[in-house]
Amino acid sequence: MPRAAAAGRPPAGGDAIGYTQRMSQQQIAVKLPDGLLRAVDELVGTGTFESRSQAVRHALEGLVLADRRRLIDDAFAAGFAEHPDTDEKLADATRLAIGSIADEPWEKWW
Repeated sequence: MPRAAAAGRPPAGGDAIGYTQRMSQQQIAVKLPDGLLRAVDELVGTGTFESRSQAVRHALEGLVLADRRRLIDDAFAAGFAEHPDTDEKLADATRLAIGSIADEPWEKWW
């Protein structure tokens, strides 16, 4: 198994945002501090990534996905702040959960 796959990273040519199709790509120039570039080169040298481009692409994908998750988290938080649970709703949810557990055919699983 390639090291990138073993580390949970997408294999070369594939990722979570859509580079697998390679329909359109743009090249950009990025300036990096020497120490960061050495660290990226070490990742490439150890086989974690096949190229500097793949390493930078992976990092940017992670940044974009983290920001998308943050936006979703913020939306959930805003929704709960706007429509907080009431004691009645929590009691109803607890009652339904207990009922679901009681209705589960546990003997079938054990």
